[in-house]
Amino acid sequence: MTLHRFSAMTLTALAALAALLAPAAPAQEEHHRHGAAESLGTVHFPVSCKPDVQAAFTRAVALLHSFGYEESRNAFAGVAERDPSCGMAQWGVAMTYYHPIWAPPSPGDLAAGRAAAGKAAALGAKTDRERGYIAAIGTFYRDSDKADHRARAAAYRASLDDLSHRFPDDHEARIFYAMMLVGTAPPGDPTLAQQKKAGEILNGLLASEPQHPGVVHYLIHSFDYPLLADQALAAARAYAKIAPSSPHALHMPSHIFTRLGLWQESIDSNIASADTARRQVAKSHPGAASFDALHAIDYLEYAYLQTDDQDRAKAMLDEAAAAKKFDDDSFAAGYALAAIPARWALERRDWPAAAALTPPSVELSWQQFPYAPAISYFASAIGAARAGHPDQARAAVGKLEEIHAGLVARPVPGAYDWTSQIEAMRLAAAAWLAMSEGRKEEAVELARSAAALDEKTGKHPVTPGSILPPRELLADMLLELNRPAEALPEYEASLRSAPNRFNSLYGAARAAELSGDKAKARAMYGRLAGNCGARSSRKEVRQAREYLGKAS
Repeated sequence: MTLHRFSAMTLTALAALAALLAPAAPAQEEHHRHGAAESLGTVHFPVSCKPDVQAAFTRAVALLHSFGYEESRNAFAGVAERDPSCGMAQWGVAMTYYHPIWAPPSPGDLAAGRAAAGKAAALGAKTDRERGYIAAIGTFYRDSDKADHRARAAAYRASLDDLSHRFPDDHEARIFYAMMLVGTAPPGDPTLAQQKKAGEILNGLLASEPQHPGVVHYLIHSFDYPLLADQALAAARAYAKIAPSSPHALHMPSHIFTRLGLWQESIDSNIASADTARRQVAKSHPGAASFDALHAIDYLEYAYLQTDDQDRAKAMLDEAAAAKKFDDDSFAAGYALAAIPARWALERRDWPAAAALTPPSVELSWQQFPYAPAISYFASAIGAARAGHPDQARAAVGKLEEIHAGLVARPVPGAYDWTSQIEAMRLAAAAWLAMSEGRKEEAVELARSAAALDEKTGKHPVTPGSILPPRELLADMLLELNRPAEALPEYEASLRSAPNRFNSLYGAARAAELSGDKAKARAMYGRLAGNCGARSSRKEVRQAREYLGKAS
């Protein structure tokens, strides 16, 4: 698949991206510093409410653009308290209950958002523009107790598109519209048409909005795909400087760093994010674990394991295991709690530890995100199959079948196809079960099907990557079957989607070595050793060093 470069990547846009990396110039009052320490970027969103709430309202919008939903909600509520007639304050509250990029609202959040949207409509506003915003969010919440989520999301997106054309000088409408293009993109669309359209809109705003948190944030989401990620690298390196008070703004650049295999930049980004999130939650929810921190820790776990920094990866595992109470009943927390121990075991090829995994036993709304416990069953199935326990592997595959059947009967609403993602995991696990039972050709065919479905589905925008990429698992299987010439292109394909992965680099190096391709083996071993540095003691890295020593 070939994707053209965005036409909006002009010299003007590139200059704006460069400006983002430079120290920020002094800004007007819209550059939000709440006290001496807070910096959230520059937003201009005038409203006709009382003049003395304008700064607080604009700060709330800045928080919203960096997905600081709870703090933004509190800020909008504060505006409403100071100006009870401000319908736009209730609009803001309603906006904080819908997270288009993450996951559909829970029933409780839908009810709260619908109530706020209703209050906004009842209060109204003094300008056509503001009434347009209120009407737009109303389209999403209207009949939300019975109408289809995707249809309501599409209606909201269309309302924002209309609003942006009615008020072409209002950048906020175009920015929110671009975000909705990404949040409602058709699952598995190989053309990435909506994401590309969002990128063009946002690139077109860069020159005039170089410090806007939403412009740069949503650019990263628009390009958070293997074939596009390099186009967001400048934006990724800028976002944390624009809104350093936001844990999400500190974390979000690591989406691009992960897509490009830039492990140290991902690590630095997520250390800063997790530290900020921990400090904030200690004030707002004493004794709770921060879902923002857990989300960053999942990315840290992934990056540490790719560089074989096992001590720090183990520290992340221990911190996640200690989390029992949470600041938000978020699927990002549930995903991280399941993913981190699975990554720890599977990436290190500790099959008995993977086989022993079970879903996290903490109080979260697991019924809202049944795909998260599937991670534990997937890890258990792979681990048990590779440890020689086919009965245990078969039971775990059965759990994946149950979860998949439940999702077929009741799909998770939203833009991402969790049903297909779980089926890809089931196929990969079933492949290794077949392999453990000697059904080798069936195993390879199941593994090919898993890889194809996984790549068609793509990763969820919140996750750093597959728990184990099915394409890599297929390559591992072929290598184990002494078919290195077939394994090598599969490893290389996996590396195109997930660059600089430890196990794919080692597998590709080993497959090239066994195939007699000395140049490629040297290149792959060199990348592996370079990623890990002198501290690594894994046998794969020792083997890489030995090979490179002989080749020099």
